[in-house]
Amino acid sequence: MSAHACRDDYEALCERVRLLCGVDLLQYERGQMERRVRTWAQRRGAASLPGYGDLLRRDPDELDAFVDRVTIDVSHLWRHEEQWDALQQDVLHEIAARSGRIRAWSAGSWNGAEAFTLAAVCREVVPEAPVTVVATDLDQRMVTRARTGEFSAEDARSTPAMVLHRHFQPLEGGAWRASRALRALVRFELGDPLRMPIPKARYDVIMGRNAGTGEVRDALHARLVEALAPGGYLVVGASEGVADPRSLRLVRTHRFVYRKG
Repeated sequence: MSAHACRDDYEALCERVRLLCGVDLLQYERGQMERRVRTWAQRRGAASLPGYGDLLRRDPDELDAFVDRVTIDVSHLWRHEEQWDALQQDVLHEIAARSGRIRAWSAGSWNGAEAFTLAAVCREVVPEAPVTVVATDLDQRMVTRARTGEFSAEDARSTPAMVLHRHFQPLEGGAWRASRALRALVRFELGDPLRMPIPKARYDVIMGRNAGTGEVRDALHARLVEALAPGGYLVVGASEGVADPRSLRLVRTHRFVYRKG
């Protein structure tokens, strides 16, 4: 098969997946994602990507398994603890002192771990400030799951014990559920930050830690900055630094944390 044909069948499968469930695989770095897709399809016994696409159309359970596997992401409570330390020690105090409240957006919420961590950190650091966290994801299945506020013992492995017991309730099997008070602070919505309408200058903190690579990452950062209020903070992934902060009127204040001028 020619290289051109390989590109075509991969892109065709990505388009089929987008139409079936709204997940756009073409937003991910191509080389790694294509290898992951082809390896998975082969393991499932598919002779070709078009044939596997037909299977995904016929079998919703296979579609769920496929999307879970190829978009697998490490997302747990208190992921990248050093970033939460920066928010706790400096950022949230400053915002609350300046505006009296915290308005935040978790732009790729996945299973909700990031959004609930942010809500809990806000409650720990600025307990009197009104807090609202909007969390969006482009996968309806993940939005539905995130709304439950439930996390496995593995998801909670990095959470400080005292904080975990203050803001989460234990479930059977070592799992945890965000408290009713914590769940009241977070609103989950279906949305793709690259395509959805972006509110102008609304948020004090935006978590954009699953931005991908290259042009997709840069386009997403630009859109997220539009949604930041002046003086607001953008938190990006540990391997996703902003390519040209000055052009976006950003100044880096901490490792992978930027303030909008």
